[in-house]
Amino acid sequence: MLKGKAFKFGDDISTDDIVPGRLAPLRSNLPELAKHVLEDLRPDFVSRLSPGDFLVAGKNFGLGSSREHAPLSLKMAGVGAVLAKSAARIFFRNAINVGLPLLICDTDAIDEGDELEVDLASGKVHNMTKGTQLASGRMAEVMLRILEEGGLVEYIKKYGDFELP
Repeated sequence: MLKGKAFKFGDDISTDDIVPGRLAPLRSNLPELAKHVLEDLRPDFVSRLSPGDFLVAGKNFGLGSSREHAPLSLKMAGVGAVLAKSAARIFFRNAINVGLPLLICDTDAIDEGDELEVDLASGKVHNMTKGTQLASGRMAEVMLRILEEGGLVEYIKKYGDFELP
């Protein structure tokens, strides 16, 4: 069970919004890059974030380039999971590959600061502040296993391969 506070963003948050291109020289220093995620949209985001908090967004989250630095920087900054109405396919896959959960659900009922509990296995999002529950749909078992290991590289290191049903 993941627990944390919601940080609400809107639609069409791009990978360049997450990690601006001007910070490309920091790609070899991921801990430093993680200090700057979303700073153009919300300069105090990282300083207010506690480990495990949730980034809650609208439609089309992670559009743009296929930079895997974007989801990895979010994870390294302390984001426990991303909840969005929809996400760019490449961002979704990169997020799972680096071990950052991304759930698709209707985020309209979540407000800034709401305390949330997320059960990845069942796909349920509990808004503890409002006493409501959202369904995100169940994640594929192989994705859950990849997330449990911290990402695809760690999963392959441990198991060497994975079986698909």
